Amino acid sequence: MRAHILALATIGSAALSAPAFAADLPVAPEPADYVRICDVYGNRFYYIPGTDTCLRVGGRVRADFRFKNFGDAPNDWSERDDDGVEFRARGYLYLDSRTQTEFGILRSYTSMYMTDTSGSESFTLEYGYIQWGGLTFGYTDSYFDFWTGFALEMQLETYTDLTSTLFAYTAAFGDGFSATVSVEDATFRETNLIAPGTVDDGYAGQNWPDIVANLRVDRDWGAAQVMGALHNVRFQNPSASGQVGWAVGGGVELELDRLLTGTNLAIQGVYTDGASGYGTTGWDDQITDAVYTGSSTNTTKTWNIYGGVRQGITETVEFNLDAGYHNVDGDTRAYDFTQWDVTPNVLWEPASGFLIGGEVQYRDLDFSQASGQVDRNEIFATIRFQRTF
Repeated sequence: MRAHILALATIGSAALSAPAFAADLPVAPEPADYVRICDVYGNRFYYIPGTDTCLRVGGRVRADFRFKNFGDAPNDWSERDDDGVEFRARGYLYLDSRTQTEFGILRSYTSMYMTDTSGSESFTLEYGYIQWGGLTFGYTDSYFDFWTGFALEMQLETYTDLTSTLFAYTAAFGDGFSATVSVEDATFRETNLIAPGTVDDGYAGQNWPDIVANLRVDRDWGAAQVMGALHNVRFQNPSASGQVGWAVGGGVELELDRLLTGTNLAIQGVYTDGASGYGTTGWDDQITDAVYTGSSTNTTKTWNIYGGVRQGITETVEFNLDAGYHNVDGDTRAYDFTQWDVTPNVLWEPASGFLIGGEVQYRDLDFSQASGQVDRNEIFATIRFQRTF
């Protein structure tokens, strides 16, 4: 009996002195990082776990049914090789991150989309830029552009709306006033350079970028801006002398809720000399920046005026109308022309973020007799379904 008691005591002593296994004792859970709402920068921002950076993730899906030009022949319906009807779908991803630093907010913004157009797929970077302490660098909207339309302008643009790679500094003066100086990639604004009788049409390589500046005010009544740009005209043809192109413009956008609920009105004017790409991003292919005659380089001058109105009809339905007039003096009659256009649409938002719209676009092109081209009218139409979240 004594032997049995001694054996049990020995086993018990060994068990007490032996290390415990994981299955024998409860394990404390790892601390969890919970997603926290970040309301400093507006709705839908969240802190990235383990950081003080706030992130907003969004997206968009867009489906378009497009009737291509069915105006004067030849058009997309009269030419058997062209598609008169086109289906297009796009999927967007938006990423907006912001961090507070001692020099101000550090922000990075990325927006990209995939497009399928009648079976042809493509990937596009819509925006990709960084902002910090008044500085902006990356791929974003040009600081020359101001009003960019109320209508969707689905197939043509009457205004100037261009994304460019740039480096800019914005100074805020308070009370809604600001000024920006921007150095922008000149290749995005280049149009045709013509040297008749030679094989050296077109631009040579970029030697210096465009210089853009604006002065802007944003108030409760709307916004206004004046802007200017310098653009290097450099021919591929070495015999053609280079020129300094330039553009100036101004615009105002008014919110007229005090007079008529749901009403916005905008107007903008731009003059260009050797920098036609700042007049509109919806030019006909006849547009030029300059023409080399064999003895001199003549820059192209353009006058551009455009604007629009937005009117809420009900809480979910709105009407938009954009229109513009553009006059081109190519300094040689063969490249003179005028174009004007009008775009009405009706948009319905049956649910928040879900848009259904129909749009018609008309453009009139009048060419100089010396151009050898026939005046024409163009008509386009689009039906759009869009969900933004």
